[in-house]
Amino acid sequence: MGRFGAGQPIRRVEDRRFLTGQGTYTDDRSLPNQAHMVVVRSVYAHARIEAIALEAARAMPGVIDIFTCADLDADGIGDVPTIFLPQNRDGSRMTAPRRRPLAQGVVRHVGEAVAIVIAETQAQARDAAELVQVDYDPLPAVAEAMDALEAGAPAVHDSHPDNLIVDWEMGDEAAVAEAFQSAARIVSLDLINNRVAPIAMEPRAALGQWDEAEDRFTLYTGSQGSHSLRTWLCRHVFGIPEEKMRVVAGDVGGGFGMRIFLFPEHALVLYAARKLGRPVKWVGDRSEAFLTDTHGRDHHSHARLALDEDGHFLALKVETVANLGAYVSQMGAFIPTLGGSGMLSGVYRTPHLHVHVRCALTNTAPVDAYRGAGRPEAAYLIERLVDAAARETGLAPDEIRRRNFIAPEQMPFTTSGGKTYDSGDFARLMDQAMARADWSGFPARREQSAKNGRLRGIGLAYYIEACGGGGPETARIMLSPEGDATVLIGTQSTGQGHETAYAQMVADGLSLPLSRIKVHQGDTDVVATGSGTGGSRSIPVGGAALAQAIEAVQAKAKRLAAHLLQAPEEDLSFADGRFTLPGSERSITLDELARASRDPDHLPEGMTPCLDATESFKPAAGTYPNGCHICEVEVDPETGETSILRYTIVDDFGVVLNPLLLQGQVHGGTVQGIGQALWEMAAYDPESGQLLAGSFMDYAVPRADFLPRIDSATDESIPCRTHPLGVKGAGEAGTIGAAPAVINAVVDALSPLGIRHVDMPATPHRVWKAIQQQRAGRFGT
Repeated sequence: MGRFGAGQPIRRVEDRRFLTGQGTYTDDRSLPNQAHMVVVRSVYAHARIEAIALEAARAMPGVIDIFTCADLDADGIGDVPTIFLPQNRDGSRMTAPRRRPLAQGVVRHVGEAVAIVIAETQAQARDAAELVQVDYDPLPAVAEAMDALEAGAPAVHDSHPDNLIVDWEMGDEAAVAEAFQSAARIVSLDLINNRVAPIAMEPRAALGQWDEAEDRFTLYTGSQGSHSLRTWLCRHVFGIPEEKMRVVAGDVGGGFGMRIFLFPEHALVLYAARKLGRPVKWVGDRSEAFLTDTHGRDHHSHARLALDEDGHFLALKVETVANLGAYVSQMGAFIPTLGGSGMLSGVYRTPHLHVHVRCALTNTAPVDAYRGAGRPEAAYLIERLVDAAARETGLAPDEIRRRNFIAPEQMPFTTSGGKTYDSGDFARLMDQAMARADWSGFPARREQSAKNGRLRGIGLAYYIEACGGGGPETARIMLSPEGDATVLIGTQSTGQGHETAYAQMVADGLSLPLSRIKVHQGDTDVVATGSGTGGSRSIPVGGAALAQAIEAVQAKAKRLAAHLLQAPEEDLSFADGRFTLPGSERSITLDELARASRDPDHLPEGMTPCLDATESFKPAAGTYPNGCHICEVEVDPETGETSILRYTIVDDFGVVLNPLLLQGQVHGGTVQGIGQALWEMAAYDPESGQLLAGSFMDYAVPRADFLPRIDSATDESIPCRTHPLGVKGAGEAGTIGAAPAVINAVVDALSPLGIRHVDMPATPHRVWKAIQQQRAGRFGT
């Protein structure tokens, strides 16, 4: 294997383009004669639209046209769709309320699109938008899911007067009840998984184009999958065949799940472009992002764990209320149901599980996938509950886990959540993490902190997630006459480093330097099919398809070499870009074969011209990365401020393709999880429905100087047994393990005061308040 091959810590080849300002994000694109769109948004969380006055805005300089929902209705424009419709407990299928690209009669969250103004410049469109007069009749609003399900709460949609959109369950309720009857101990915990905003570095943007001669749309937009956007737009919004639309994603500045989805602005720029006969561009600002990007998490859960007299888990029962926002986003109902519930048993041999999920409509932005998409919620719940059980039983946090871990010799193991784990050695990774974190030396460090007037805590969490599955992925490799390689693949990089990872695989398989390999993603006219990026699937699924395509090109090249060298295929060896017949002077390079492959006279009988291959891969099963996070914190009891002093991770990702890219994913994900645990909260006023954290002045994100160096390691000795490459997904793992480790550490620091739980985010005020209430004797234990 060469120094650019698989397994090597190669720096990202795309970074030079980004660091020198040569990236092509959506806002970097402009088309001749393009107009600009600005969206008029609701200032109310809930209100009837009595009238919209457009005359003053239309008279403004540069205004081309203004559209409302009445225009969309007249032109037969469809709805923004809900794709996943779960089955309720009573056997009925969820019915999603309609979501028009522009509000129809009623607005249901602050920031909902009411009208669009198209002008020659963005500044002119903004000026005109300020003169669009919307006559609102305010209605009562509800922002919290628990409040929305209370009797008499304001109805977000008339079609769902009780705001209950999903009533779902999984597991064996009777078996769980029986286990609880025989339990020696029952531990319960109420948890809030706080709402967060995705805050991608690049705000959403879209540029729509209509070609009248071709009767065809083109949409330029940052996404996590151009093909799914095309399907949803064609099928649900415009009612046209997919060949009538091209979707192009260039460079994308962060996705985190949010950029999987179809937003109203995608439809609106295309609609306006067709109406006006010219390209239309929209670039959202940061305030619009906070108001209208899909948010993540927002669960309230009551969890109960039954144990026997030796601390072994008997059953787990979970009741969750999930906030889906004002409309059900494409996969919004999937996240709290099938997206995460199957992972609630974690890495433990819990025999029985029952989960009951109710999803509520509220006057807030829609909620959908956010890095981890249900698995962080599951890991947070079980790892917080296991820590609570350790305190109640008097067992150490590692000991109670050790007693309940699924053992390596039990693999494959089917959990009570219905997931079949193929591999893992959880106790070994936990021991490695504890050694790296100097767990045994913690009491001395705690004592030293106490002398300094600080409360020190250490928290452990062991996560596992299901990922790397989903639909099929197809990879195509083409060698030019000069022997350069082009890869076409339907995943989409949003910062992960796909151009490097895929190129490494080709470099390893075909002995090409990285400079001679180009990777193309995101253009539905260039890449025929694609299932996109999400659920840590790009390398497990796209990489597996690419590996098969590389093997196919190798085989085709070898057959051609054997024909040209007049030698048996099985006798040829390949190294350093050259096929050689050992014991002779006969050899031929891949470059020479690439040229020869285009001449039919040089081809063996039955071989098609060109060295290329197209291969598809559909995973038979998901992959199950897992690992141990250990966080050590110090809390100032006078201010409630929490400082992270040490952070340690040991992960099992199976076979590692690029350790450097992997560490970037782990560290980035971990920081996002820490951010949710300590600082981030997309808070709404519970009565007015106004977003209180609508800018970086109010929405706190982690900063580099908030965090210590993350000590991260991988154990590569446990390959995935169900994957041809032995890899396990890695893009979301850091986020999944971080939040419970941090909160376990904070609670451990506060435990000498008798504090048993602190909800996320554990802000200084929240921690200080808990300390003060406990000192005053009012905080329950």
